[in-house]
Amino acid sequence: MKSFALSALALVAPVQAGLRFGCSTLTIQRLDPVVEPGKAPSAHLHHIVGGNAFNVTMEGDVGARATCTTCEQAEDFSNYWTAVMYYKAANGSYHRVNVVNNAALAKGVTGGMTIYYTQYDFTKDNVKQRPIKAFPPGFRMTVGSPATSTLTAAKGHIGLRYNCLTTLLNRGPEMPDFPTKPCPAGIFAVHHFPACWDGKNLDSPDHQSHMYNTIKNDGFTDAPPCPASHPVRMPQVTYETVWDTTPFNNMWKSGDPQPFVWSFEGTSGYGTHADYMFGWKGDSLQRAMDKDNCFYDGCGATKKQTMDIANKCKVKDMVNEPIDGCKFLFRLTQNNERYTNEN
Repeated sequence: MKSFALSALALVAPVQAGLRFGCSTLTIQRLDPVVEPGKAPSAHLHHIVGGNAFNVTMEGDVGARATCTTCEQAEDFSNYWTAVMYYKAANGSYHRVNVVNNAALAKGVTGGMTIYYTQYDFTKDNVKQRPIKAFPPGFRMTVGSPATSTLTAAKGHIGLRYNCLTTLLNRGPEMPDFPTKPCPAGIFAVHHFPACWDGKNLDSPDHQSHMYNTIKNDGFTDAPPCPASHPVRMPQVTYETVWDTTPFNNMWKSGDPQPFVWSFEGTSGYGTHADYMFGWKGDSLQRAMDKDNCFYDGCGATKKQTMDIANKCKVKDMVNEPIDGCKFLFRLTQNNERYTNEN
């Protein structure tokens, strides 16, 4: 699969539509209101963007409660989060990897992520799968699993991939694990969510079964119709994150194993995963999905804000623990679902 940045120019035909925008970092905390609601701290650290309703527990209409967002889309109070990347030094210490701005985003995006809501899922011959239904209030989902520990299982998580960046615009091939050599411009991580909903459940016990992925190849590729079990076509949500691993390139000696780990530890990048909490205000996302002939800007269907305003949006520290310069020991519990942290 070609990276989107290199193939976008081929897709500017007016039949394509959807949203693409930047969200600055909101907070970095050990919280997970989807998988571990009410638990502070949660099992591992997360990098979070979006609305300021983010909290230890989140129920109901998030968009109605939030008062600001770190996203360029001013009506998007959703929250988007992934694990945090660390460099593991030879002496056993951990050093947090910073997030940097993706290429071609709005001026002023600080760290954060690129967020996509793909309207037609790049369907074969641009056939529209109508109607595209926006997520309802209270909706949430996850992709991937920190318990994933084999290459075969990682390959089965379609759309969860890495790129070794030569530049911010030259991504190279996608891979299911961390790169095996230093990357000149950092490590690019992408998380594609499924787009077929069962039409009933806002969540499920595993936070995934209420959704279904019809895409069989990685990334922005043709999507077959939704199955009868999950008949409602929704926008395909995608995150892109650029991790600035370049300060550690000179520390990575030739012949050494790759030194990067997620905040849940592990010995590979197989466990990459992401959480989504819907929070668009009113019918704003539905307006965008109903708009034809727009190429990732909403074409006036949604309100935007400048990033100097977005960057003022903050949430308090609800965990009060250091995230830099600490030595963490992580272990996977016997049931492969919860992680514990020992300082």
